[in-house]
Amino acid sequence: MTTSATVTPTDARCTPLMRSLLGEIRDAVHRGLPPEPTSRLVGERIADYLGAPDLLAAAHCEGDPRTYRQHLLHADPDGAFSLAALVWLPGQHTPIHDHVAWCVAGVHRGREHEVRFRLVPDGDTARLVTAGESVNHQGAVATLAPPGDIHLVRNPGPGAAISLHVYGADLARHTTSIRRLYRFPVHGR
Repeated sequence: MTTSATVTPTDARCTPLMRSLLGEIRDAVHRGLPPEPTSRLVGERIADYLGAPDLLAAAHCEGDPRTYRQHLLHADPDGAFSLAALVWLPGQHTPIHDHVAWCVAGVHRGREHEVRFRLVPDGDTARLVTAGESVNHQGAVATLAPPGDIHLVRNPGPGAAISLHVYGADLARHTTSIRRLYRFPVHGR
């Protein structure tokens, strides 16, 4: 059970349904709104596509036995957003992290357990406090916008999980959506 992702490059095998979704995401992102309303609009757009059997090409549903796998599906030419499919085998998880930009995650298949955190000053250092937990099933959409976007995501099993992630950044250039990893002690609420 490792905590870093493998990344596959943008793939030209985009289904017609995926092209439609990309058009809707582009329309929402290019309204020029601040991060929080942008992420909410994008979340509304992807919700209707989650679970559609013809959304992803078969290659975009492949996992990696060592770690969760990120398939970069699209990086908009103007750098305004990227779309990735993350494939999680049972037990795979992220480290506790935040993001380089706003993000939206929608569960396409399976389920994901998400734990959100708050960073609290603690003398000369800091600690993390659990701010909430949820188990998100197919069709669930979560939005995050910095600051306050610290979380951990894992697949509790029993089967594979696939989620769509839209980021307000160019992942072809950044190669990751993770801005910072948090290794502080974690405390209850």
